[in-house]
Amino acid sequence: MNIEIEKENKLAELFGALSEPNRIRIIKILRDSEHELNCGEVSRLLQIAPSTVSYHFKALRQAGLTKTRQQAQAKYLSLNKETFERYLPGFLDSL
Repeated sequence: MNIEIEKENKLAELFGALSEPNRIRIIKILRDSEHELNCGEVSRLLQIAPSTVSYHFKALRQAGLTKTRQQAQAKYLSLNKETFERYLPGFLDSL
C-alpha cells in the first residue's frame, strides 16, 4: 500500500476517534495532567459516568492516541505523544 494512502487512512481513523466532544475533553485533561489518570479521576473531572469514560478510553486507545497501563483493577491513561507528533503535529497546542 502506498505510504500516502496509509497516512490518509490513519488520519481518518484518528479524526474519527476525535469526533466526539468528550474525547477531545479527555485529551485536553491528559495534556494538562502531570501524571497518568484513571477512569474515576476523569469521570469526576468531566462529571460523566465511569462506564462512559471507559468507553471513550477504549476508542482513544484503539486509535493509538493514548496508552493504557493496568495496575491491579485500575487502568491508567496517558497520551501517546508519538502519534500526535507523527500525524497531528501542533494539534495538542491548538486545543
